[in-house]
Amino acid sequence: MGTRSIHRTRNTGMLDALSFLRVWATAPLRVGAIAPSGEALADLITRDITPAMAPVLELGPGTGVFTRALLKRGIPESELTLIEYDEDFARMLRLRFPAVEVLRMDAARLPRSRIADGRALGAVVSGLPILSFPLRKVMAILIGAFNLLRHGGAFYQFTYGPVCPIRKRVLDRLGLKATRVGRAFLNLPPAAVYRITRAAPAALAFDNNAAG
Repeated sequence: MGTRSIHRTRNTGMLDALSFLRVWATAPLRVGAIAPSGEALADLITRDITPAMAPVLELGPGTGVFTRALLKRGIPESELTLIEYDEDFARMLRLRFPAVEVLRMDAARLPRSRIADGRALGAVVSGLPILSFPLRKVMAILIGAFNLLRHGGAFYQFTYGPVCPIRKRVLDRLGLKATRVGRAFLNLPPAAVYRITRAAPAALAFDNNAAG
């Protein structure tokens, strides 16, 4: 890597850290971290994702650390949709990834028709602070995501905690199961990634009433 590239990477990292700190200071529960995720976590959460799984949806991309990793995995920009609630992050993402669709909205209100032109997704990658959300919102996010996922598709979620951030009773109620993909010890703080999938081929149909 050349000197100019190193300086550019450092400047981007500093900008991302400052942006995260600013948003955390105004809404700590919405962000759930005071610094962007590192490359080790980004590599882990996207490890199983291939171009064959496109289109792909990312929830809570923040400054785009996971987004860059997804593009490195070969996901075409035109096959990637980002859902970001924060206005400043959404503006930053549009500048950094002009060919990627960025929707500024609440991840609990996923619209089928606006995601990948209604086509079934192969994967959903979540950078959302699930542990800080009320139970009803977590269920709404999962229901919305699995309504968009094709058979065999997966929802990837990371956590700084010691166990899966989605409660077992929620998984059971929605007919889902969680498998730990691994742990990114080099991330600060260390984080684990879980793959959420349907528990059986004939898992229950998802509808918004299940969140009630």
